[in-house]
Amino acid sequence: MIKRFGAWPAWAVMALFLGAPLAALVPEAFGDSFGGGVGGGTGVFARLLADPQFGLAMRNTLLLGLLSGVLSACVGTVIAIELARQSPGRRQLMLSLLGLPLAFSGLVIAYGFILAFGRAGFVTQLLGMAGADTAVIGSWIYSVGGLAFAYAYYLIPRVALQLYPVFANLDTAPTLAARTLGATPWQAWRHTVLPEVAPAVLASVFFVSSVAMGTYGTALALVGTQLNILPLMLLAKVGDGGSDFAGAAAISLVLMLMCTLVLGAGDVVGSRRKNH
Repeated sequence: MIKRFGAWPAWAVMALFLGAPLAALVPEAFGDSFGGGVGGGTGVFARLLADPQFGLAMRNTLLLGLLSGVLSACVGTVIAIELARQSPGRRQLMLSLLGLPLAFSGLVIAYGFILAFGRAGFVTQLLGMAGADTAVIGSWIYSVGGLAFAYAYYLIPRVALQLYPVFANLDTAPTLAARTLGATPWQAWRHTVLPEVAPAVLASVFFVSSVAMGTYGTALALVGTQLNILPLMLLAKVGDGGSDFAGAAAISLVLMLMCTLVLGAGDVVGSRRKNH
């Protein structure tokens, strides 16, 4: 099949699910159907840039991606290391358990975190019994940090599954040689293991950050309109009676550009390991 058709099926899928939507978004965003032609075909973008809520949404989206990516990569890397150390039977069990968070919808995850960490959540109430301020804890889950914490629930398995082959196939001979030559465990790890795994770990940070930046299901169910991020701002343009399709198209292009740049940076970082 591959020899017969080559890469044409992949290009056809890309054209159908990326090219066609993009071809519909670009004329809508640059058609300037709102604003009476301010700045030629860029009136919609000028209107967005003049809106302080758009700048705040961009900052919150970038911060959300950064926090989600770093948190997920830190925990996911530890899990990947443990996966590589386990016996085949136990590893298979752990891999099955890691797949569970990926099976839940964003709505289920959001309600789970509300029940656990919301203003009346059982974790919040337990911390309140210990002397913590339940008002502060209960409102934190609806902030950028709380949303990043919720995103990490299903982003951590992605990182662990992505990094597990890296640690499973890691050559331990250089580390043993460094230890034989008198290096401390930390020195051996820093000079032999870290250069090998760092590009893959950093690439996973960029990957899950882009996923977090573009996700809206969990955010919509968890924070609603309490947090200003680009996916929710886009939804507000066309949801609940909204009809600002040009603004929604412009936000879509901005969000796509941001995610593409983050993914591209991750690809550049990840390619360093292949060229090492």
